Amino acid sequence: MRMTQLNLWSLLGGNRRPAPAAPARVKVEVPAPSLPVAPRATPMQQRYELMTKDLLKIHGVRVRKWRSSMSGVAWQVSYRDGTMSRLIESPRPRGPMSAAVFCHEIGHHAIGFHTYRPRCLEEYHAWAWSLRTMAQYELNITQSVRDRMHDSLHYAIAKAKRRGLQAVPDELIPYLQPRINRRSP
Repeated sequence: MRMTQLNLWSLLGGNRRPAPAAPARVKVEVPAPSLPVAPRATPMQQRYELMTKDLLKIHGVRVRKWRSSMSGVAWQVSYRDGTMSRLIESPRPRGPMSAAVFCHEIGHHAIGFHTYRPRCLEEYHAWAWSLRTMAQYELNITQSVRDRMHDSLHYAIAKAKRRGLQAVPDELIPYLQPRINRRSP
């Protein structure tokens, strides 16, 4: 027995057309939702990650905090039992500038605190260590990184002079004058 569909028009006797046949159902295969795929690390990202892991392990340094700014600090804590904690705060290396700041802070531990006097000379050696390390890991050392080094050392010298520095070490003579701003028109 076949049932026919009735609609309002067929009941009222209006339109005598047969009701259109229902469209055939097509089974559509919907793929199962996939898990989000993490983007593959680029070769430069891999170099930054390798350098970060290596330097932290080699020098026994622990990161207290990854900073969002391009600044850092390095310090060490000596305990009564003779143990020492080496700590830094710095940006996570993701580009040339953040890598330079990170290496600079590790450099303070690598060269040793209070190895160089005055303090501005220690800053110079930490920056020099930073650039050498970046070159060893074949990371880009941009002009912005070199400018940051210059500005940092110029500031360190000015601070030392305000605090009574009489003679500027020979290594720091190129940083006595402020950097000429090459970016302004």
